[in-house]
Order: sequence, then C-alpha cells, then structure tokens
Amino acid sequence: MDRDRRALSAAGRAATVVLPVAFLAVFFAWPLGAILGRGLVVDGRPDVPFDVLTASTTRDVAWFTLWQATVSTVLTLIAALPLAWALSRFRFPGRSLVEALVLVPFVLPTVVVATAFVALLPDGVERSVWAILLAHVFFNVAVVVRIVGAFWAGLDQRLWDAAATLGASPADRQLRVTVPLLAPALASAASIVFLFCFTSFGVILILGGPRYSTLETEIYNQAARLFDLRTAAALGLLQLAAVAAAVLVSGRLERRLGGGRRRGDAARRPVGGERIAVAVVVLGSLGLLALPPVALVLRSLQVGAGYGLDHFSALAHETPALFVAPWHAILNSLLFSTAATAIALAVGIPAAVAVASGRRGLDVALMLPLGASAALLGFGFLLAFDDPPLDLRSSPAIVPLAQALVALPFVVRSLVPALRALDVRLREAAAILGASPAQVRREVELPLLARPLAVAAGLAFAVSLGEFGATIFVVRADWPTVPVAIFRFLGRPGEANSGAAMALCVVLMALVAAVALLSERALVRRRPR
Repeated sequence: MDRDRRALSAAGRAATVVLPVAFLAVFFAWPLGAILGRGLVVDGRPDVPFDVLTASTTRDVAWFTLWQATVSTVLTLIAALPLAWALSRFRFPGRSLVEALVLVPFVLPTVVVATAFVALLPDGVERSVWAILLAHVFFNVAVVVRIVGAFWAGLDQRLWDAAATLGASPADRQLRVTVPLLAPALASAASIVFLFCFTSFGVILILGGPRYSTLETEIYNQAARLFDLRTAAALGLLQLAAVAAAVLVSGRLERRLGGGRRRGDAARRPVGGERIAVAVVVLGSLGLLALPPVALVLRSLQVGAGYGLDHFSALAHETPALFVAPWHAILNSLLFSTAATAIALAVGIPAAVAVASGRRGLDVALMLPLGASAALLGFGFLLAFDDPPLDLRSSPAIVPLAQALVALPFVVRSLVPALRALDVRLREAAAILGASPAQVRREVELPLLARPLAVAAGLAFAVSLGEFGATIFVVRADWPTVPVAIFRFLGRPGEANSGAAMALCVVLMALVAAVALLSERALVRRRPR
C-alpha cells in the first residue's frame, strides 16, 4: 500500500511539471519559433540580422525604450514610497479599502489607462513623452506599494527606536536605517516596474503616436503595418534578451529577500504629527490616482456643450468602426476572459505546485511570456496555428488561449506563496490518520487555498479582460474584444467615435475594478486577525 501511494505521489509530481511545460511548448515556444523561423531563416539557412541590430533606427528605438523605462521606474519609486510608508507602518480606519483602491490602476487595461490620460491632459500634452511617463507611474504605483510595503511592514520598530536613542535625527534614521534595510525590496520592485515599462505596448501605441516608438511598438509596426517579419523578429530577439536579463536580476533579488520577508505586521496607530502626515499622503495619493479615471468618466458623459448618456446608449447600435454593435464586444470580452481564466487555472495550479516544490527552472520559464513581445506572439499564433492538427486561425478559441498565456504567470505568482506557507505537519497528521494523498488535498489543503485561488482567478480574469497586445492580432473582426474596439474607435475621427471609446473604457474600467476589489477583499479576509 505504501509503495502504491509513493508511486501515485511521484506520478502526481511529474504531472504538475508535464502539463505546464506542454502548454508553454505548444502555445509559447511554437508560435515564437514560427515567427522567428519565418523572419530569420532564408532558404533553410539562418539569416543573422546584423544590419537590423546595428542600424541607427534600432539604436534610437532601443535607447528610447531603455530611457523611458528607467525614468518611469525612478518616478514610480518617488511617487509610491510615501504611500508605501503610510500603509505599511500605520494602522488606521479604511486601510484595507485604501490598499484595494491602490491596486485598481495596476489591473486596469493599458488601453483604458492611455485613454484616461488622453481625456485628462490638455491638447498638445496628451500625446507626448510626459504623458507616457505619467501613465506608467499611474499604472505601476501598486507594484512598489505592495512589494516595498510588505517588506517595510515586517521591519522591527525597535531599530528606529535604538537609532533615536543614540541621537540620530529623523533624516539620519531614514537614510542610515530605513534605506539600507529596504534596499533589496526597492531593487526588486524597481526591476519589476522596469520590466513592465520596457515592454509597454498599449500606453506607447496610443500616447506616443508615430513620434515615440519603443521596441514593442516598433515590432508591431514592422509586423502588422510593414509586413517586415525579419526586422520584427530581430527586434523581438533583442527585447527578449533584455527582458531575460531583467527577469534574472529580479529573481536573484527575490531570493535575497528569502526568509526576510514578513515577520509580522508592525503597523501601529499614528500619533501626533504622524496623523497629519499619513492623512496628507493617503488622501493626496488617492486624489492623484483618481484624476485619470474621473476625467475619463467626465469625457464619456460629455455630449457637445453639455452632458448626457448618449455615448453609452450608442453602444447598443451598429457603427462603421466595428462589424457588430459595441455591446457585443463587452459580451465577447466576458466570454473570452472566463475561458482564459479557466485555462490559466487548469495550467497554473499544477505549475504553482511544481514551483513551490523547488522547480526554479519552471518558474523562470513561466515568466517568459511576460517578457516576450505580445505583438510577436500574436503574429506567431497566426502562423503556427494555420494548419492541422491545430487549425485555430479562424476560430474564436484562439483568443482565450493567447490571453491565458499572458494570465498564467499571474496565477502562479498568486498561488506559490500560499502553497509554500502550508504547514507540512497538517499533511503528516492527515497521513498518519490514514488519509490518502487525494484526501489530504481535498480535505486539508483545498480549504486553506480557497481564498488564494479566488485571488488568482480574479487576477487572471482582470488581466485577460484587458489583454490587448496579442489579442489585436488573433481576434476575428466580427468577434472584437473591448480593448480592440476601443483602439479602433480611437483610430477614427469624430466626436461619436471618441465618445464611444470613452464609454467603452468606463464600462471596462468598472468591470476590472469590481473584479480587483472582490479579489482584494478575499485576500484581506485571508489575512490572520
């Protein structure tokens, strides 16, 4: 009996690796290989694109990509650190709600964020490098608040008390105690923000226009508009190499944190002048984060010189910008996102189990879809799945598969910490009482993982709902998603088209915000009291 159980356990562990590896091989490596092979192989021989990689235009695009990602990262750290301090070191009424609201910008689709800044900023500024930088800060503040705040909350208050006893001023305590202690968390958060900004697509495409181009948008231009797959593939390899380096740095920094993550919540009630400082930081940050969504809502209601619901009511009628009425795009997005979430959970749960058990190589492989060019992957899907046995090019099923590939890393990252936190003694006690491995998972582990699973599902749904980079390539014209419909409306002149784009953005923003708040509520409930 024991031998049979060990055999079943070994087979289960193997299955947790085989399924995610097979999914990545078919829906990541194959499409990526298809597009690279089409662009970099001529007459059966590799065509190394040194001329593309050394061209002055490539250097200019690569430099702007690096520059805007670096500046965006620095500005995000400056904007987010005060809020991370307030939320991590102090306990006050509504703290959990503030944490949930801060998360909303991060899960908003990039198309919505870019459109919100078009609505917020004045003419002449709404499509500029400053618009790009501000949108990236708005989008990534939650990353810094979460990573740095979680680490900051676990630091022992007695360290600052001891420094104060030795005569250190508040500025000295921050400079000589806080900054060195937070250095690993700051570096980890900065590397992740840099990665998101480096591969940014929707924000650059809408706010940058033809004047500002990054590697990601240039790949899209070369593949979709100029049909130059050789240049697109070369730029894709360059971006993938840069992202791989960033992922390796991020992974090393995360391992440096190791057991020094959270050692309890050291938050306390603010006293004296701290109350004013916390109130100013929290209310000021929320006010600034609310500006783009509020501007978006106001623009969606603006009809001529007045206000009304005309743009929302127009969503029920067909328009030249789409082959269907815009409300069909809303239903399509909900349908595709539900299917993508189911796929991401089916693959992500066993993948998270494997990563939590120490499969570091799989962990890195699961992060690669975030770094690869979404435009390149989307085009690769069309090339790879155009023939049997997987002829998906004309099938709507290709959309949730592409979205699940993007959502998968978020599912794994949501579940791995919870799996690692499971007390092994619970499994041992259940096994001693005669429970089989299946019973242990069903009766012991699953109830403990219910809320992390809900968080992972909510995050996957929100990410799939707003996915744009790959979807714009693979979606059929008569099955548009909301982000694709928004982009098409923004590309056509006239108040009716811009109004429809704003109205769709508000609908999508409301859907994503609701999912994010529900997921955050599940996470808050999971925390120990």
